[in-house]
Amino acid sequence: MKLTELFDGQWPQTLLFDLDGTLVDSAADLAAAVDQMLTEMGRPTAGAERVRQWVGNGAAVLVQRALAGRHDHEAGGPLDEATYRQALDRFFTAYAEHNGRHATVFEGVEAFLTAAREQGCKLAVVTNKPSAFTGDLLEQMGLDHWFEVTVSGDTLTVKKPDPAPLHHALEALGADPARAVMVGDSITDIRAARNAGLPVVAVRYGYNHGEAIDTLGAERVVDSLAELL
Repeated sequence: MKLTELFDGQWPQTLLFDLDGTLVDSAADLAAAVDQMLTEMGRPTAGAERVRQWVGNGAAVLVQRALAGRHDHEAGGPLDEATYRQALDRFFTAYAEHNGRHATVFEGVEAFLTAAREQGCKLAVVTNKPSAFTGDLLEQMGLDHWFEVTVSGDTLTVKKPDPAPLHHALEALGADPARAVMVGDSITDIRAARNAGLPVVAVRYGYNHGEAIDTLGAERVVDSLAELL
């Protein structure tokens, strides 16, 4: 199950990482912000387990799911725009207070990043998290020094699963797409990698909307990034 099996016994030149649910367990931070937003708007709180299932498509979709109270918010009626905008503003304010407060780095991440750096890999983060929170979270978790490039959810006009954020990171690194791999925790990351023409490694411990990730087409699925060493 070594990563080198994907590249004829060699390490890839470049590794692109999702952030929330892949490198950092930030569900408690996000849940605290969501519940603060819901409380301020006179709505029932959601709790960490439900919020964990809503994460992965960016803050805007997270807030929509919280207001709808279910994962499949798209199937419901349209949200009132004023209510949604108020909720989004409240969420951003709350999350600025909670970002990094309860988060932890997943086990195996530091060991894997250390090995990748020793092998000369170029490393980047490609996340749907807004840039206002990405750098701060990486810094608080002590991970910022590993990554040469960070692409956030508002860096471009599109987010994952669109391939453009992955292509943007590769171009910024001057990397060869044929020697790159995406590492993520959700169907969003798998689709982004597929759309970009990259192989993908998926982790089981992340936020895949409450669904198992093993059968979604990743080249490797692991319980810890350390398994790839």
